[in-house]
Amino acid sequence: MPAIAVPAFALAWWFACYLIGRDPDRASLRWQATALVSYALGVAAWTMAPGSDAAEILLCIPALCWAGAVVALLPLTPAERRPVDRGALALGAAFLLMIVFLPQAGRLVVLAPLIGGLTLLWRLRAQVVPRMIPVALTVMAVLCTGALGLLLFTAGGARAAIAALGLDLLVVGYLVAVSHAAEAGERLRPDVRRAMVAGLAVLVLAGIPAAATMFLVPEHDGVAALQFLVLAAGATLAGLGAQVRRLLDRLALADEDRLRSDRAALFLNADALLRRRERRRLHTVGETEFLRMTRRALTDFGDLNRLARSPLTDLPSVERRLAGREDQPRARARELRAVLRESVSALRPPGPFGTTDDWRYYNVLQFCCVLGLNPYARRPKSDGMSREARLAVDWFRRYVPEAVTKQWVREAAMIVAERLWTEVATRQPALPATPDEITTRNR
Repeated sequence: MPAIAVPAFALAWWFACYLIGRDPDRASLRWQATALVSYALGVAAWTMAPGSDAAEILLCIPALCWAGAVVALLPLTPAERRPVDRGALALGAAFLLMIVFLPQAGRLVVLAPLIGGLTLLWRLRAQVVPRMIPVALTVMAVLCTGALGLLLFTAGGARAAIAALGLDLLVVGYLVAVSHAAEAGERLRPDVRRAMVAGLAVLVLAGIPAAATMFLVPEHDGVAALQFLVLAAGATLAGLGAQVRRLLDRLALADEDRLRSDRAALFLNADALLRRRERRRLHTVGETEFLRMTRRALTDFGDLNRLARSPLTDLPSVERRLAGREDQPRARARELRAVLRESVSALRPPGPFGTTDDWRYYNVLQFCCVLGLNPYARRPKSDGMSREARLAVDWFRRYVPEAVTKQWVREAAMIVAERLWTEVATRQPALPATPDEITTRNR
């Protein structure tokens, strides 16, 4: 069993850490990372107690998490997203209780949410990016079904089932990362290859001694648990290398603020280079993708690290601003932020601050994206806010539902995208730029 358990545990734990480190705020990545962690713990439990209920439950949970990741991939509007996410979480909790209390054969019910999620994904497949995701996930779901059936209904197929389930989860994790990279306009292969080399190094340097120790000292659960802890620590360092490095700098260079800041800027530039798209991509993107890039950049306005990975850093206006200056990802991100701020400022109607329909697009972008204010927070921060910001936050809280605010962000992003689009591809069809066109399109 150690020959399968050690690599399965190490790779699953490493990939879970990599997905979380790639974007902790993305629900699909969090769901899939949870699935991989549950699988890794299930492998460790099965190694120490083969056939135990705890091991079977831990190995069934990934199917529930996978269903959550599929739901997170659904191309829903902001108004649809919240109830769907809440429903998925409640349904997952209900099915978790079912697999805990059902007998062994009944635990296959864990596949029901996954089937439901894939059905919804197929219905919306025309809006899913990349297009191959529904087909690939369906194929992997068939493999998952076979692996769980083999695990729960046969006596001698546990090793093959665990190996097949691990391969399935690794492939699904990669597909979820592909979807995230496509939506964010980032590259995936260089970054994941670099992380994979680190993961394989941990598997060789720590996995081989761990497997040898388990072979030489069998039937000692304490020794096995210690080996899995060592593997988990090494895989965490490999998957969360950037985050661990920043933590060490904060601890070791606590009194060297300037040095710590300079090192952080250098490392963030290096990390951003791995995930930036080629410059030629802006000239070939379609209307839908360019809108998504613009909306993403506005949402990430306050996060310079994410802006550094945006394809919009190659806008002609950004190039002009960088003429004769050092060309680094963070420098491009700062100039992109300035371009976006100018585009938002251009939406401001003349005269003093107002809350009429003419002001809604400027207000929602300026205060919710540029300034990063959250009017719907339970305890909104008011320290250092200008009078206009206070009035805007109060207006949003009193008169504008949160779902309407999110819809206005989408509509306002279309106007900003039109301004940027004319610089990139004037020969391509222009995006809708007037509120009337936006309203007609959203119907």
